[in-house]
Amino acid sequence: MSSKIYNVLFICTGNSARSIMAESLLNGIGHGRFIAYSAGSHASGQINPYALEIIKNNNLPTDNLRSKNWDEFSQPGAPELDFVFTVCDKAAGEVCPIWPGQPMTAHWGVEEPSVVIGNEMEKKKAFSEVFRVLHRRISFLTCLPIDKLDALTLKRELDTIGRDKGTGT
Repeated sequence: MSSKIYNVLFICTGNSARSIMAESLLNGIGHGRFIAYSAGSHASGQINPYALEIIKNNNLPTDNLRSKNWDEFSQPGAPELDFVFTVCDKAAGEVCPIWPGQPMTAHWGVEEPSVVIGNEMEKKKAFSEVFRVLHRRISFLTCLPIDKLDALTLKRELDTIGRDKGTGT
């Protein structure tokens, strides 16, 4: 197994829920093989309290979580990225900055849980569903033999993971 540590950036528009959950998930279950970051094209500057609650309830790291703009990752001194995943359709359609390191990209879109209208239980359920889908996709990523795959095969695998809706067993 490779000793390389992969830098991964999850992006969405507001960087308040989906990308934050993905960052914490990968840092928590990535077995030390990954350093995850998150950012938004139009960062809200706040983490959604439902996202923070589900992260804490799953005993995942919260120490360095903050809502930030994706420009931080295109500046000199930014980590050289190996992978960039968009987790919302809006960010996937935007023109991204030039990322240091020419990372491999894939779209892993999931529904925006913060737009769910309903009572507290319905809102928590929406966040829980998004968290579950992200957990499944990130688990698949952590199992890939990245260092043994050629670029085309790896790209195909990453795209396949992004199409998984988490409905299987």
